[in-house]
Amino acid sequence: SIHDELRVALVGQPGRRHHPAGRRRMRLELWADAAVPQGRENLAFRAALRLGELSGISPVAGQNDRDAVRTILDLDKRIPVAAGLAGGSADAAAALIGLNRLWGCGLTLAQLRALGAEVGSDVPFCMTGGTALGTGRGTDITPVLSRGPFHWVVWPDSERLSTQDVYRAWDQHCEPAGTDPEGVLYALHSSDPRQLAAVLSNELEPAAFALGPHLAERKRRLLNAGALGVVLAGSGPTLLALAA
Repeated sequence: SIHDELRVALVGQPGRRHHPAGRRRMRLELWADAAVPQGRENLAFRAALRLGELSGISPVAGQNDRDAVRTILDLDKRIPVAAGLAGGSADAAAALIGLNRLWGCGLTLAQLRALGAEVGSDVPFCMTGGTALGTGRGTDITPVLSRGPFHWVVWPDSERLSTQDVYRAWDQHCEPAGTDPEGVLYALHSSDPRQLAAVLSNELEPAAFALGPHLAERKRRLLNAGALGVVLAGSGPTLLALAA
C-alpha cells in the first residue's frame, strides 16, 4: 500500500505536433495533491526538466494556453512526504524512465541513472530496484544477493523531518562510525532475520532522534512488542521494525 503512481502523457488539440522532440518548447505540468511539493521543489518535475534540457526538448513550466500540446505528470502520492522513504526519488526515477519512452529520447538505463544522480543521490537505486549496496554518494549501485524474504513493520510519523535539518544535527551530535557493510551483506545472504537485526544501523539515527525525541520511545515500543531490530529509514522520521 505504500507506493506512488506516476502517469505521464502528452495532451493537446488534434492536429498539433504531439511529439515534443519535434518542438523547441513543450509545456510541462505537474498534477498532484496540494500537500505535494510543486515546481522545482518536486524531484519528479525537476527530473523532467533536466531530461528535456539534455534531450533538446526544453520543457517549460506553466499552465497557460490550455490548447497547447503539453506534457502532464499525474502523480498519485501514497508514500508520505519527507518521511525518509525515498518517495520523491522514486517519483523522479519513474519520471525519467516514463518520459524517456514518451518523448522518444533513446537514453540507455545507464545514461538515465547518471542523469538521476544529478537530481538526487537515491534516484539511481530507485531505477535499479532489488537489494543493492550504494557507495560514493550512494549513486554507485552494486546489486546484492538477498535470500529473504524479510518482514518489516513500517511506522511513519505525522511530523516531517527535513533532510537538511537532520544533516545539520548530525554535524552537531555525531561522528562517522565507519560501519562496515560486510555484516549486513552476510546477513542478507544467510536469510536469517536475527542475523540481520544484529547489524542494523543508520548513522543519521542519533541526529533524527535529537530533533524528534519521541522517536526513541517509539523504537523502544517496537522492540518491546517483539521486533528483532528497529532502524531509522533514511533521514527519518519513519521507523522500520524487522519482524521474525
